[in-house]
Amino acid sequence: MTSAAIFGCSGPVLDDRERGFFREAAPWGFILFARNIETPDQVSALCDDLRESVGRDAPILIDQEGGRVARLRGPHWREWSPALNLAEASALGEAERCAALSLRYEIIGRELRASGIDVDCAPLLDVPAPEGHDVIGDRALGHDAASVTRRARAVYDGLLRAGVLPVIKHVPGHGRAAVDSHLALPVVDAPLEQLRAVDFAPFAAFADAPLAMTAHVVYSAIDADRCATVSKTVVDLIRDELGMDSLLMTDDLSMQALAGDFGERTRDSLAAGCDVILHCNGDMEEMTAIAAHLPALSGDAQRRAAHAESLRGSIDDAVELEVLDRRFEALVEPLHA
Repeated sequence: MTSAAIFGCSGPVLDDRERGFFREAAPWGFILFARNIETPDQVSALCDDLRESVGRDAPILIDQEGGRVARLRGPHWREWSPALNLAEASALGEAERCAALSLRYEIIGRELRASGIDVDCAPLLDVPAPEGHDVIGDRALGHDAASVTRRARAVYDGLLRAGVLPVIKHVPGHGRAAVDSHLALPVVDAPLEQLRAVDFAPFAAFADAPLAMTAHVVYSAIDADRCATVSKTVVDLIRDELGMDSLLMTDDLSMQALAGDFGERTRDSLAAGCDVILHCNGDMEEMTAIAAHLPALSGDAQRRAAHAESLRGSIDDAVELEVLDRRFEALVEPLHA
């Protein structure tokens, strides 16, 4: 049995209690954060131990966007400027920006795969609005729906070339949120027509994405009482109007945008139509409370999970990482002039 969860762990190595819990809970996947990261060899060993704990080649996720949100850092991994710096670099034409973004994320993906990580929580499809909180800010890929969609496809394709699954986020759009959903519940009051034309449009263009992450955001024009993660009305819109058949994971259940205990958060998210619960902080008490309410993956959720796993590829060893680096530097040379 594989349960409908993605869990974190507390540190750079698993302890016996965590191994036992993961063996029993059998989560579909795992997610790593900075607290889990020391060296490439240590990360590879941790990934091996996580997979061994559940007896399967479980997906292992990370947030490696570059810029502010990057769990793998120097000196062992490349440091990157914020995505928006490259996405809207005035010294490059749009074709060069997209080509450079694609190479950037192919390089990131190659580094992830070399350490045993095969899912990256990128690209962001959020279109930032002037009133939006800086939690998105320079993580965005542009300031209009068409640019974000075009550049996100370049990011998406680059990760796939590296054998890494992308997770599009935060569906159906976090760019108008005026507060950080890590700390409070954002409420977006824009009319539905405006949401469809701007915020939702990039996600509709990625209906083929195997993995997607929800936004802990209330859209009052759709459901004034519940944020997307726990709103059946919003999830039905994601499935039916946007046409997305992605494995839909929640954003982190430990974020303060959500109310209720962890049992309630789990039940409400699954009842709304999310396929998989994401819990990131590795807190054993919280994970145990979630596990008590987890079903096994079955039906459409199981089908979506199997499809996503089947798309994980292997690194093309015919193209050396150094060659990708040289191609990227040649593309961005005008930025250094």
